[in-house]
Amino acid sequence: MNIPPQLARYGGYLFALMATVIWSGNFIIARGLSNEIAPVTLAFCRWTTAMIALLPFAASVMFRQRKEIFASLRHLIPTAFLGVTVFNTIIYIAGHKTTALNLSLIAIISPVFIIILAHIFLNDRVTLTRLGGVALSVFGVVLLTTRGDLGLLLQLQFNEGDLLMLFATFIFAVYTILVRRKPVTISPTAYLGANFVLGWIMLLPWVLWEWTYAPLVMPAPHVLGVFLYIGVGASLLAYLFWNYAIAAIGPAKSAIVYYSLPLFCGIEAWLILGETITWVHGLSGLLIVCGIVIANRQ
Repeated sequence: MNIPPQLARYGGYLFALMATVIWSGNFIIARGLSNEIAPVTLAFCRWTTAMIALLPFAASVMFRQRKEIFASLRHLIPTAFLGVTVFNTIIYIAGHKTTALNLSLIAIISPVFIIILAHIFLNDRVTLTRLGGVALSVFGVVLLTTRGDLGLLLQLQFNEGDLLMLFATFIFAVYTILVRRKPVTISPTAYLGANFVLGWIMLLPWVLWEWTYAPLVMPAPHVLGVFLYIGVGASLLAYLFWNYAIAAIGPAKSAIVYYSLPLFCGIEAWLILGETITWVHGLSGLLIVCGIVIANRQ
């Protein structure tokens, strides 16, 4: 059945928004676990959970499309390495070395990288309207993360963790561009399964090396519940939604929707952690949403 282009476009925005909502919860959880579990181990447990959840549904499809998968390894290995092995692992490592404010501000750069790379490699137009919308969303994110005190920007001190986070934002941008060139012969389920398996295999030597100086210990019961969320939600569902969004509306427009992430982080912090909501949150949310709408206006 052929889906009307306009309906497919709206679906793409919805999928990008759903992925962003799920990832916003992952940021809150990852921040809370920074002192309880080593970063590479956290990433390993995350992707192990995601594989266990996906493979019962994807294994048969991957077996039927094994020839297509092996023929596309030149594409799959880089996407798996960047999107699974490296990206989130570096974020977890950076979380041990810098502040949450620095991480939030540096994360803003990822959509900018995506827009630039999409323009260079995919001939995606960069219009003044899109740039204006991006600038409005960026200002909204900065206002939100500084809680209205822009003077905090003058007090920021950057360190090794900030450089790692900057590197992670670039990795995510490259991954997003590569997904746009997904082989059409591979179904979305087989594509996701192949990425998870290859990325998990490449992550294994890294976690074994970490265990030589940070031995694995039995996590607390609440941490096991967290693994389910970041494994099934932030890995399986969010990556599936994000890949669908890229296919439907392209990487640049998906990236602009990503600017709503801190807005959802604030809402979840209010609902889950009991943090207060002030006029800054309302104004920031308005700026972010208006910027997204303006940047994606046809």
